[in-house]
Amino acid sequence: MTKFIFVTGGVVSSLGKGITTAAIAVLLEKRGLKVSIQKLDPYINVDPGTMSPFEHGEVYVTEDGAETDLDLGHYERFSNAAINKYSNATTGSVYSEVIRRERKGDYLGKTVQVIPHITDQIQRAIRQGAQRGIDVAIVEVGGTAGDIESLPFLEAIRQFGLKLGKGNVCYVHLTLLPYLSASGEMKTKPTQETVRKMREIGIQPDILVCRCERPMTEEMRQKIAMFCNVIGEDVIQEMDVPVTIYEVPLDLVREGMDASLVRCLQLQDTTRPDLSDWEDLRRRFAEPKGEIEIAVVGKYIELHDAYKSIYEALSHGGAYHEHKVRLRKIAAEDVHDQGATGLLHGCHGLLVPGGFGERGLEGKIKAIQWARENHVPFFGICFGMQAMVIEYARNVAGIPGAHTSEAQPNCSDPVIDLMREQEGVEEKGGTMRLGAYPCRVVDGTRCAEIYGRDMVLERHRHRWEFNNDYKRPLEVAGLTCSGIWEARGLVEVVELSDRPFYLGAQYHPEFKSKPLDPHPLFREFVGAALAFSRGEGEAGGEDEEEALDPSPAAASAAAGRTPGS
Repeated sequence: MTKFIFVTGGVVSSLGKGITTAAIAVLLEKRGLKVSIQKLDPYINVDPGTMSPFEHGEVYVTEDGAETDLDLGHYERFSNAAINKYSNATTGSVYSEVIRRERKGDYLGKTVQVIPHITDQIQRAIRQGAQRGIDVAIVEVGGTAGDIESLPFLEAIRQFGLKLGKGNVCYVHLTLLPYLSASGEMKTKPTQETVRKMREIGIQPDILVCRCERPMTEEMRQKIAMFCNVIGEDVIQEMDVPVTIYEVPLDLVREGMDASLVRCLQLQDTTRPDLSDWEDLRRRFAEPKGEIEIAVVGKYIELHDAYKSIYEALSHGGAYHEHKVRLRKIAAEDVHDQGATGLLHGCHGLLVPGGFGERGLEGKIKAIQWARENHVPFFGICFGMQAMVIEYARNVAGIPGAHTSEAQPNCSDPVIDLMREQEGVEEKGGTMRLGAYPCRVVDGTRCAEIYGRDMVLERHRHRWEFNNDYKRPLEVAGLTCSGIWEARGLVEVVELSDRPFYLGAQYHPEFKSKPLDPHPLFREFVGAALAFSRGEGEAGGEDEEEALDPSPAAASAAAGRTPGS
């Protein structure tokens, strides 16, 4: 029978439940167990797909096309757990299903209430998230103990524990030990209070994970154990990590977290975890041979979590090359207002990520032009790839009216246009091209060299696409279409094949990068930036345009059309 771990949080939000949950999965997998991970979110949105990145951070897309919480990215990066549309449930999705069933008449005329109908649906969602063949299902409950929004979820997991019985369910509560500089000591009272709140709800935490800036003493551990009704061995210290979040599994195993879980769940025949690969990863982060700087020019640059997976994927590439990647975060609007040279000078690579709408587009195009003209390694993702196409069409292929119909619906040359199946779509939630699609990698291209195979499966989240009406003039002008979705003939990857790295991808490769297995595109992009920092890349120059495009008008004529037609 599948056993369950419920991870809850108290005192304050943003304690790192997602990372702790992911680290727990690592420890159990290293003990030979198969795990699944799920996030329960208390917000009323059905999913985060329609939420602003400033409000929620990035929207993480699963292989089967679900728009989910960014914590699922931590789950996939750390563990081998299969993440899918059942791995994230929200208050909105739970209530939507209950209301659907009520309208259908499934409740046989009864009054529909939070208990039992909402809590029953939450438990159904939990069982859906625990896939077949799983030894341990880990469920993170969003929010903080005491939040009104979280109460139905906490009640549901309380009932769940009663049904399965002791030894089959473990409650892990993440709490905070604040340090007061005025008195020079850490305080345990907030932890005692949050555990008291959980016990009022009917849940006795089995394991306490105590977040702290400084080491707690043995006296504090025993005090927490006594007042919170747990044994001392199950009070786990989780200090702030000095170098990287990927140290957390190592810290938890040193604290005996895996042994506490094995004892609580009465797991048999598990092996002691071997984390030598994670130790080596920690060393790569802690002892880099040097560092490089990569500029990220984006629309939501003020919030780190808006591009969380991209930043993590860049760090994975850096660890692979044993170099620290320093980020230069630049707002696209600043590039538009101030110019690219002053803001980007000295960086070793440029990445332009996704983003919807017109704001910042012209700044992104200026940044991409600067990278192309100066032979700086460039990586465009989703909207970044589309901006790359617009820049090349305007400045090299002789199509000055090139634009995206997303920002300018009546533009003369929509080199980026709305996907045919998106025409007439009015609802925004869950209606984009989402999830994994196959991409045929064109032989002889830089993309093919990087991947080392001719077919890849990558995740998408977009409505607009490369307009095939402009494929020929752009290719004549020197742009290579190196990845194709064959079912529709859509361009997925574009590149300048004569560069070490100058590539744009319509999909989101950052969602499939792991610290122990960096995505090939991020690995090679960081490698190209490292080579550029050493002076091993091509020498850039403003005269490059003439070599690539001796006659922009000739490129259009070769395609049998004129710019703007």
